[in-house]
Amino acid sequence: MSPWAIALIIYSSLALLSFLPVLRVLVRWVDLNPGGPSFDQSPHFSDDGKLLLAQNFERMQGTLKFWKTQAERYRTFHIYSLAWISLSTVGVPLLAQATTEDPWSKWLLTVVATHSAVLLAVSRAFRVEAHYKAFRSGESEFYDLYRRMLDRPRVFGPDQREQIDRYFENVETVRRVVRSAETDNFPSVEDAQGAVVLRTDSQSSQPGTRQQ
Repeated sequence: MSPWAIALIIYSSLALLSFLPVLRVLVRWVDLNPGGPSFDQSPHFSDDGKLLLAQNFERMQGTLKFWKTQAERYRTFHIYSLAWISLSTVGVPLLAQATTEDPWSKWLLTVVATHSAVLLAVSRAFRVEAHYKAFRSGESEFYDLYRRMLDRPRVFGPDQREQIDRYFENVETVRRVVRSAETDNFPSVEDAQGAVVLRTDSQSSQPGTRQQ
C-alpha cells in the first residue's frame, strides 16, 4: 500500500476518533453540579422569602442546564476545531510541496484542506467561540448573584423585600443579556460562505502549490 494512502488512513482515523468526545457532548445534556446549601437553609430570610427565592431558583434550573450544556458543546467543538485548523495551517503548505504523481498524495492534501475548511466554516457561521463565551458568562454571572444573595443579601438592599426584588431584577437582566447574545450570534449563511471563500483563497495563494 502507498505510504500516502497509509497517511490518509491515519489522518482520517485520528480526525474521527478525536471527534467522538465532541459527538458525545453534542447528543447529551450536561448535569448541574451540586450547589450546596440553598435558600431553604439560609438564616437571612423569612419562610415567605425562602419560598419566593426557592421557587425562582427552581424555575431557573432548566435555563441553567441549557446554558451549561450549550457552553460545553461550543467549548468542546471550539477546541476540536482549533486543534485541527492549526495543524492544517502548518500541514497544507508542506503537503503541497511534497505531493507527487501518486494520486493518494493529492487525496491526502484534499482531505486535510477540506476538513479544515469545513471546520472553519462551521465555527464562523455558528460563531462557536462567541456562543461559548455568552453561555459560560451567563451561567457564571447567575451563580455569582446566587452566592451573593445567599452570603451577603444586604448588598441588594436594607430589607428583605427590596433584596428579593433587586435579586430578581438582576436575574432577569442576566437572562436578557444571554438571550440577546444568543440571537445576535445566530448562524449566518453569509458567514459560512465567506469562511469557505476565505479559506479557499488562502489555500490557493500558498507558495509552491502545484497547479494541476
